[in-house]
Amino acid sequence: MKKLLAASVIMLSSMSVMAATQSTQGGFNGPTEAAPLVQAQGGFNGPSAIPVLNTVKAASHADDNAAVELTGHIVSSIGKEDYMFKDATGEIKIEIDHKDWHGITVTPTTKVIIRGEVDKDWTVRTIDVDTVTLAK
Repeated sequence: MKKLLAASVIMLSSMSVMAATQSTQGGFNGPTEAAPLVQAQGGFNGPSAIPVLNTVKAASHADDNAAVELTGHIVSSIGKEDYMFKDATGEIKIEIDHKDWHGITVTPTTKVIIRGEVDKDWTVRTIDVDTVTLAK
């Protein structure tokens, strides 16, 4: 019985400390607008221990799931989320999900950097794009 009473006292005192801590924090308390559909995400931008392919020619002979970072132009749309991408070494089919555009609009003359991985089927390789950014 004494253990139960002691546990109850500890729990109640810790709850009052938590309530006091929460009431001292600032911020907005009220109705909010809907969150934006696309939120910017951060991450590491630097060298990788995993080799990253940087030409269409290398990607067209790569294994499945090989990482790529290609700089070039999206030259045409060939389906709902499918496009043709071209760099100085060749062309390859790429797939960009709507959410991966992050609000960027491009034309065939816009130089872009696409990051993703190789998707290898029996005889065809495509690039599954994770991010699209404007090249500088």
